[in-house]
Amino acid sequence: MNVLLPAQGGGASQLGNPYLNIGIFLAFVVITLFIVYRVSRSATTASDYYAAGSSFTGPQNGVAISGDYLSAASFLGIAGAIAVNGYDGFLYSIGFLVAWLTALLLVAELLRNVGRFTLGDVLAFRMKQRPVRAAAAVSTLVVSFFYLLAQMAGAGGLISLLLGIPNTPGTIFDGQAIVIALVGIVMIVYVLYGGMRGTTWVQIIKATLLVIGAAVMTVWVLGLFGFNLSALLGAATEGSPTNLLNAGNQYGKTVTSRIDFLSLAVALVLGTAGLPHVLMRFYTVPTAKEARRSVNWAIWIIGIFYLFTLVIGYGAAAIVPANLLSSKNVNDAAPLLAFELGGTVLLGVVSAIAFATILAVVAGLTITSAASFAHDVYASVLKEGKPEPGSEVRVARRTALVVGAVAVIGGILANGQNVAFLVALAFAVAASANLPTLLYSLFWKKFNTTGALWSIYGGLVVCIVLIIFSPVVSGSSTAIFGEDTDFAWFPLSNPGIVSIPLSFLLGVVGTFAGANKGTPEEQEEHERKAAEMEVRSMTGAGSSDTAVSH
Repeated sequence: MNVLLPAQGGGASQLGNPYLNIGIFLAFVVITLFIVYRVSRSATTASDYYAAGSSFTGPQNGVAISGDYLSAASFLGIAGAIAVNGYDGFLYSIGFLVAWLTALLLVAELLRNVGRFTLGDVLAFRMKQRPVRAAAAVSTLVVSFFYLLAQMAGAGGLISLLLGIPNTPGTIFDGQAIVIALVGIVMIVYVLYGGMRGTTWVQIIKATLLVIGAAVMTVWVLGLFGFNLSALLGAATEGSPTNLLNAGNQYGKTVTSRIDFLSLAVALVLGTAGLPHVLMRFYTVPTAKEARRSVNWAIWIIGIFYLFTLVIGYGAAAIVPANLLSSKNVNDAAPLLAFELGGTVLLGVVSAIAFATILAVVAGLTITSAASFAHDVYASVLKEGKPEPGSEVRVARRTALVVGAVAVIGGILANGQNVAFLVALAFAVAASANLPTLLYSLFWKKFNTTGALWSIYGGLVVCIVLIIFSPVVSGSSTAIFGEDTDFAWFPLSNPGIVSIPLSFLLGVVGTFAGANKGTPEEQEEHERKAAEMEVRSMTGAGSSDTAVSH
């Protein structure tokens, strides 16, 4: 039974054979849960649970990093943005990819040399441990929450398309809300029982399937146009109401939209180096050299995949009927294209891959949030570095339950938003709260605890406030609360161009404001730890230590 029903106002209300779609997805869930169970039975210590005992090779971790990074935004959001907006949509791909150069050159190896499990480890190396660990945990939780919004929103829209489940917001029987809740439950199971080892293997499997699936669709689309990219681009432009080869379909029509594009570009390029779930992956390898190899592998995989999304996006514009694809259902572009190419079977496979993408990424985000709270707040702050044996892992698992519940609620509220755009907001928060503090800690000897706190909390507050009072939340047709509710006074959809420089500035101001505080002995100790951190980050000397001294 092949079904393709147009919905009112454009888009498809239900696509393909729902029984086959859900069957393929359930098969993936069962197989990966079995793998998680088999590989994670030894995850009893904090090192096993947070970093898989640092047992993965560089290539393995590189594939897993690409799995963590190639989220629903990459597969659903970017392909849809290209299909609807053409050139402007491809700018997301460029920003996401270039961002890895920042991560490779500035943080990957240095972070692995200095830290142990989390961002808080790096900051606490030469700062006052309790306040900076608490700040790092808060930042990690907020960034992860914004990233989780995108994945959950993608889950709701995808299931609506595949199973014909209606979206009736405000009712207890909202079908998509129930689906988002089920995704949250599966995600929590991965994290509770799999830890980082199980989550990493899910990422590896998912990344492999995602790249293969995108490659098949790419070759298929190009084959229909004689492997002539120009012919594909021409067909896409002919079938679209706008010229998809021109810049400015989404950005560039007004001065505000041009500034918004610059803000988006800054957030994308700088955001990756501050994403906690990506940074935490560097601790799953045994050495800094392997961390560097991880990033090299990830860059190649991610770069190739984004070239695939270019073909998939323009292929959707050229092949999918115009009445089924609009700016209101951009996340459906890749599944709609799969249905047009290979019918129900290819749709089921591609949809299962997309769902696997969502599950794997939310699992990675959840374990990062759980590890940050349990390691930085519970073990290091509340228990002053002396938690009872096994208690840290128990707290991490309980935290995963709370994070999962919050992610489900947020995903229901954000349902319907473009997932690539929501991820861009997460990048802005990460670049505002984490990146300045991380770079100052690694490269500026005078940077101190006051500067770190001002940078983290200041960047976080400024970024969140600007998002709340932006067109993303209210005052526009695509806002979370719709255009009838309007309390937006900040004109930009992405606050990065304002919040990121302010965070860097606050770090400098806070450092000078906190200078010369403390006893001469404390200042001397700070200078000694700064010198030790510089040597350790640059050379790796002492990076094999099981703990960071304080």
